[in-house]
Amino acid sequence: MADTPLQALESKIDELIALCRELNRENQKLKVENDNWRHEREDLVSKNELARSKVEAMIARLRSME
Repeated sequence: MADTPLQALESKIDELIALCRELNRENQKLKVENDNWRHEREDLVSKNELARSKVEAMIARLRSME
C-alpha cells in the first residue's frame, strides 16, 4: 500500500529532474544565442560608426570644394 504513493513521488521527482535538465539545456542555448546577438550588435554598431565617419568626411570634402 505504501509502495504506490512512494512510486508516485519517485515518478514526480524523475519528471522534475528531467525538466531541470531540459531547462538547463535550453538556458545554455539561450545564453549562446544572446552572446551571438550581442557580438553581432557590436559589429553592426562599429560598422555604423565607420560609415558615419566616412559620410561626414565626404560632406566635409564637398563643403571645402565650394
